[in-house]
Amino acid sequence: MYDTDLAKNQANFQSLSPLSLLKRAAEVYPTRTAQVYGDLRRTWLQTYQRCTSIAAALQQHGIALGDTVSVVAHNGPELFESHYSVPMAGAVLNAINTRLDAATIAFIFDHAETKLVMVDREFSEVVAEALTLSSASARPMVIDIDDPSYTGGQLIGTATYEDLVLEGDECAAWHMPEDEWQAISLNYTSGTTGNPKGVVYHHRGAYLTAMNMALSWDMPKFPTFMTVVPMFHCNGWCFPWTTALLAGTNVFIRHLRPEIMLQLIRQEKVSHFGGAPIVLNMINNADQQHKQGINHQVKVMTAGAAPPAAVIQAMEKLGFDVTHVYGLTETYGACVICEWQEDRWGHLSAPEQAAVKARQGVRGPNQEDHVVMNTETMKPVPKDGETIGEICLRGNMVMKGYLKNPTATVEAFAGGWFRSGDLAVWHDDGYMEIKDRAKDIIISGGENISSIEIEGVLYQHPAVLEAAVVARPDEKWGETPCVFVELKAGVCATEEELIQHCKNNMARFKVPKHVVFGALPKTATGKIQKYVLRQMVPS
Repeated sequence: MYDTDLAKNQANFQSLSPLSLLKRAAEVYPTRTAQVYGDLRRTWLQTYQRCTSIAAALQQHGIALGDTVSVVAHNGPELFESHYSVPMAGAVLNAINTRLDAATIAFIFDHAETKLVMVDREFSEVVAEALTLSSASARPMVIDIDDPSYTGGQLIGTATYEDLVLEGDECAAWHMPEDEWQAISLNYTSGTTGNPKGVVYHHRGAYLTAMNMALSWDMPKFPTFMTVVPMFHCNGWCFPWTTALLAGTNVFIRHLRPEIMLQLIRQEKVSHFGGAPIVLNMINNADQQHKQGINHQVKVMTAGAAPPAAVIQAMEKLGFDVTHVYGLTETYGACVICEWQEDRWGHLSAPEQAAVKARQGVRGPNQEDHVVMNTETMKPVPKDGETIGEICLRGNMVMKGYLKNPTATVEAFAGGWFRSGDLAVWHDDGYMEIKDRAKDIIISGGENISSIEIEGVLYQHPAVLEAAVVARPDEKWGETPCVFVELKAGVCATEEELIQHCKNNMARFKVPKHVVFGALPKTATGKIQKYVLRQMVPS
């Protein structure tokens, strides 16, 4: 009876999308500052008008429903606005990691069937090379982001971003997605294979994640958010959409330098920012003079390799409140949060509190469920802090799947859960703590590095018989790749030679910093025992 003559209609149903958050911010808070970049200041109304203009211009250039628009740019106004303008045109935003090499970017262009590329001059050289390596039959249109604060690089496009703003109509009509399951964003993750996998987000998930981040972090209206997390990382953990929800101010920073970050925190009264543990360490180790004059509360959200308790403790000595979160590209970024409970942990010493905060935590408000599961029995492990299982998640903040990779999608969702590949224990208070990574992913400076990719490059060297890569703890980067190599009989190779070989064949941030020579430990069946290698990593 409750479904009879009670169908969805225009009056009572609308697909969820973060696009509605931008429209509301512009209507309700038109004069509040939305963007800060150097001397540039833009309101939420100005931001909305620019996004509308860009969306109209994209459509004039043939961008239609389901097309991919790739952006290779630093954290700045153009990439921020693209989070709205591209889906307003019905297209899908593909923010590309600016640290990738040309071959990988070319693969992404081809795999995503990119129709248009926006590129900052700083990355024009690598994008130009990627376009020559592309096997696509039609070259995508190239739009230059001509940032006046950057003097290097070349303009390689047929028009500039600001040309598009002028071409478009700020009053042009645009439409919310007819179906909230429609793709809004495409993010590539290296996973455990050489070629990255395309993770597809939908409008519903983006909307709910924006809400989730605000609720998880107790963010008030009108926060001042410094965009430290690269927007190519899970769309900056979806904060470009969260700030519209709260009519906050986005403070953009082109290059992460501790003195600049601290200056902006002080000058703009930054209240919130996120970043990998390496960012926290940069701030901790900055000259004391740069830390002066910050007298307001600053909340920091950190994710990636688990931050050492000492790093958290040092940040809190500066007056920064640190919250540790966990997530993956496949879960729109952070979906698990180390929720602080003052009544339970407020009495603990500073080192004890930091140790509690270093755990991954519990599911966020909009995450339906998470378990630490025995993947053979598909039952939760005991909450004893000792039994290891795999982190499994499900809910609206899980990806649609992997683009053009049905096998990987089926494997990822086996048993009705998203299988993270991360191994953890469950504590008696319900908080989980990662112990290992089943996929052997190395998280360095917030970047995911595939050990298998590095091993594949090493095997290309004529002197290498066998190779294995594991994570080495690093005070600055969190983790760096450590290579174990067995050379062929009668052949010589130095550490410098192998590292240079890696530099010649992959992105620089993936290059290992240490090489250990010798026979590799194996099981009776010949499988390399990486858990043994981890115990052999030099300090």
